Amino acid sequence: MAEWELAQTHPSEQLAHLTFFSMKKVQPEGEVEFRITVREFITQQDKSMRFFAEADRQTNQSVAPFTPTGWGSTLVKALSECLRAIHKFPYEGEL
Repeated sequence: MAEWELAQTHPSEQLAHLTFFSMKKVQPEGEVEFRITVREFITQQDKSMRFFAEADRQTNQSVAPFTPTGWGSTLVKALSECLRAIHKFPYEGEL
């Protein structure tokens, strides 16, 4: 158990440790920077979903806007799933 986890006094607080990443998606129109926030939860019921990654931009905006996310038992799994989701659809907003 990490020291920061001791700060939570009740599970309903859903205390999470945040880690930030940045990646560039190269498209024919140019590069798009995505910032990804990964949350590490203490009291996640399902330990296989302790980490949640979410991008700051949506993709596929013209058809059905999609926010890339990823869940996993480790930071790497959640981040990798989010990166795959970013590449799944094109970014159609302003560069």
